[in-house]
Amino acid sequence: MKKKHFSILVILLLLTGCSNKLDNINWKFWEYFIEEDASEEVVEEVPEEEEPVEEEEKPEENPQTEVPPETNENQFVLEEPFFTVLNEEKVIENTDNILVLVNKNQSLPADYVPKDLTIPDVPFSFEGDFDKKYLREEAAHALEELFAAAEAENVEIFAVSGYRSYETQYGIYNSYLKKWGEEKTNAVSAIPGHSEHQTGLAMDISSRSAALDLTEEFGETPEGQWVKEHASEHGFIIRYPQDGEVITGYQYEPWHLRYVGKEVASYIHEHDLTLEEFFDRAIKQ
Repeated sequence: MKKKHFSILVILLLLTGCSNKLDNINWKFWEYFIEEDASEEVVEEVPEEEEPVEEEEKPEENPQTEVPPETNENQFVLEEPFFTVLNEEKVIENTDNILVLVNKNQSLPADYVPKDLTIPDVPFSFEGDFDKKYLREEAAHALEELFAAAEAENVEIFAVSGYRSYETQYGIYNSYLKKWGEEKTNAVSAIPGHSEHQTGLAMDISSRSAALDLTEEFGETPEGQWVKEHASEHGFIIRYPQDGEVITGYQYEPWHLRYVGKEVASYIHEHDLTLEEFFDRAIKQ
């Protein structure tokens, strides 16, 4: 501001015709303006610093722990080895799987024979040592538990037919074809390779009240009713249930028990499912 005052003063002197020589002017007054200029801070414009661009967060190199799949009450989490593995011809590859699914659409190899077949210690409807007395070891022990539980409640049941080889099934199927024709035969008997009996995990049972026969009437007997109610507690399901023909392809067989283990059997019994429907709900762990 004092610089402006100085400029105005000089102009006034010139306009008024001041006769004093410039040399006679006391220039010390200039220090007043110099000091003022020095006292004023020179503000330099500092360029604004650019804000650093934040780098995108890189994903962690270490893989995260796999989150188990979400489930609801209609699903069952099942370990991968229990799912049936098929080749291109729909022939089962993991044949020793306890939950192997054998049906009209997928079959066992013709030469498959379970390695751990054994005879369960239960009453049979016949005498002698025949292949149909055998079951896989785990299923045989479970059948013994089922029969012991029945006996404890004064329920008398008999084992009728267990393991069946491919060759035996071939003979049975062809005899039925000659007797009944293809349509009826396919409703009650499996094509060779498609029979659950070849797995060594199935056992047909009966009772004296059903004349030790394999008939639908067994399901109406006290023994058949008891088995329907308690089989799952020991790891068995009625493989071909009533009203399940559309899904399984077979007529109702209250005598045909299939071993699947207690946990799966209880789930199937609780939800009133076929084995096919169970696998529709099962998800891999």
